[in-house]
Amino acid sequence: MPSPPPSSRDGLRLALLYAAVFAGIGVAMPFLPLWLAGLGLGPELIGALVALPILVRIAVTAPLVGLIDRGIPARTLMVAGSLGLAATYALMPAAAALGWPLLAGVIALNAVAGASLVPCLDYQSLAASRRSPGLDYARIRLGGSLGFLAASLLGGWLLGVVGTGSITGFLAGLELASAAGAALLLRRADTARPGPRPSGRTPLPAALWLAIAAGAAIQASHAAFYAFGSIHWVDLGLSPAATGFAWSLGVVAEIAFFALAGRIAVLRDAPFRLLALGAAAALLRWAGLLAASGLPALVLPLQLLHGLTFGATQLGAMAALSRLAPEGGRGGAQGIYAACASLASASATLASGAAYRAGGAPLAFGLMLPVAGLGLALTLAAARASRR
Repeated sequence: MPSPPPSSRDGLRLALLYAAVFAGIGVAMPFLPLWLAGLGLGPELIGALVALPILVRIAVTAPLVGLIDRGIPARTLMVAGSLGLAATYALMPAAAALGWPLLAGVIALNAVAGASLVPCLDYQSLAASRRSPGLDYARIRLGGSLGFLAASLLGGWLLGVVGTGSITGFLAGLELASAAGAALLLRRADTARPGPRPSGRTPLPAALWLAIAAGAAIQASHAAFYAFGSIHWVDLGLSPAATGFAWSLGVVAEIAFFALAGRIAVLRDAPFRLLALGAAAALLRWAGLLAASGLPALVLPLQLLHGLTFGATQLGAMAALSRLAPEGGRGGAQGIYAACASLASASATLASGAAYRAGGAPLAFGLMLPVAGLGLALTLAAARASRR
């Protein structure tokens, strides 16, 4: 029986599920490094523990998401992954009490559990958008940004009231909610089925490989910001609540861009323009953060560029995957992009940890400039390859 066409209700359900998944990310990304710092760990070890999940995702994401091409429903992958995240977050305090090597093992299991969640959602949303012109990926993805925003604000408030010790328990509760959301909300939205898959491996075109590398490099240029942004801002004198507000301001800019991008003619279905915009904004943003070490008032306006450094890059990468990935191999292509982004981010995070220890925030953030520049160069190469 053919699948029914996606409806606006399916778009809403996917958006709600994005909100549930990104609520956990909105707490873990800004505040888990502070929880690690509260354990008395040094900057290099924090950088390594932040990079560890990224390294794990390099190995497991593509095979996990590729299961979609083999008929495993995204709903099954997402429910199992969210339950695994809840269990590992709940175990982290006990593991930390027994030593950082055991904590590292739990963090690695946590990364395996969460590796397929966002790629599975992106796969479903892109499939729904291709099948129904009335559905816009950017608008659906807004749900994730709103979930991240709400959770980062709540996490900042919670951190200010009860301290960092509560963060892992809060995350476990959020992931249980995400598992319930996947079980309920994907009953109708999880209707995409892979097309016929040729025997053997489905090759990806050169332009898509270059676009994947470009998107991975631009997103990896956020590494120092993700690992040490909160710590650096607290050192500059920002309170935990103000740190949460700074993160939320970036997400507000991201939300605004997602809401408007589909209405801007020159950006609609323009993956290479979007990637180039993200790379140029990243160069400006990381250069600005170098100055922010002496001018903390710059932190908030620079956060507005997150709408482009993350938002435009995300939309550009997804547009390239939707336009260039072959039928029967879309799940694998989605997983390859996630794995490449993880590889680039892990490398940049490890480098930023060493740089932060050696020269503090200026060196760590300055190191991200050539990474963003590489993303821009790869984008230009991808655009040329697509015209051949």
